[in-house]
Amino acid sequence: MASESPNIDNQPVVKRRRTLETIALGRDDWELVLTILAIKAVLFLFVGQGYQVLEDKRIAGLHGWLEIWNRWDAVNYIKLAQYGYSTADQRKPLMVFYPLFPWTLRFCSIITGDYLVSAIIISTLASLAVGIFLRRLVQLDYSRQVARRAVWFLFIFPTSYFLHIGYTESLFLMLVLGCVLAARSQRWLQAGVLGGLSCLTRGSGLVLLPALVVEAAQQYSTARRFQWRWLWIGVVGLGFGGYLLLNKLVAGDAFAFLQIRFEFYRISLAWPWTAVREAIGSMNRTPSQAEIIGMQEFLFIVLGFACTLLSWVKLRPIYSVWMTGNWLLVTSVSFVSSMPRYTLTMFPIYFLFALLAARRVWFAVITVWSILYLGLFASLFAWGRWAF
Repeated sequence: MASESPNIDNQPVVKRRRTLETIALGRDDWELVLTILAIKAVLFLFVGQGYQVLEDKRIAGLHGWLEIWNRWDAVNYIKLAQYGYSTADQRKPLMVFYPLFPWTLRFCSIITGDYLVSAIIISTLASLAVGIFLRRLVQLDYSRQVARRAVWFLFIFPTSYFLHIGYTESLFLMLVLGCVLAARSQRWLQAGVLGGLSCLTRGSGLVLLPALVVEAAQQYSTARRFQWRWLWIGVVGLGFGGYLLLNKLVAGDAFAFLQIRFEFYRISLAWPWTAVREAIGSMNRTPSQAEIIGMQEFLFIVLGFACTLLSWVKLRPIYSVWMTGNWLLVTSVSFVSSMPRYTLTMFPIYFLFALLAARRVWFAVITVWSILYLGLFASLFAWGRWAF
């Protein structure tokens, strides 16, 4: 009896079917979308009510409820969307901001006619994709319950409010998670393109280069077969090259952003222990600064470091490389700024939280800690105080 051979003619159909299954939203995805929107609504309501109490002033209209989130870097991204890059006058410090988010914001504003509304729309849509991508990524290695917990911990993380407002976190995390998910699914062209776009959003997207190389090496060790598709990893670097070209065209120097960052923000490269020492030293400031600029920066440095070490024991190497590269990038500066916010995009942390939370006591501890500090930090931010 002749053995059956695979139907080669049907293979493209099977591949297309799998692609459609990957893209299509299932019941779990729609439930997740509704959960994320509910968390967003509760957060906006809570913070808005807190703002009215603290300021003893009513928020006027729907736009007013959005305006309280238009603080700090959110204002700068809107300026870039409106006026573009320049080394003249007050726009020179904005060269340190990467272009994809303000470009997307400018395009969306053509439709909405409002930059602030556009920023909220972009972050909302991207955050929904983040939740779906993270759940699917976790489920490649773990159970559905672990995946659900990971998404839960992401969206109640103490600085997760940045996923909902005019910052790059949601867009960046969407591109990074999409890139990693594509690589894990061996869709390397898609991984390269998404990785390149992430580098146009934030410089830490460059960490995807070694992370993807490590993933390709692991796939090679399993199949013992070289794939030419791995060469698409190089596209990731083109995204950062685009940012360097922007610096060259606007400022005349591809690395002008480094000089500008030092000139206006006093940030330069240094050993990680320098930043740790600065955070500890800041605990001697006024009580408010000691807590936010000192204690919280230090605690999140420790959290990131501990999770980075643990990732090398518990997680796939691609996640460990991402954790290590991001932690080193953020801490290898003259002083740490916004470590709690940067920790938000170190997404393997939520894998570890979800695994630890298999025990109810840890689920309760992580949840209570996250929600309490999310309420504190988000309220401070909307009130106009520095909150990373």
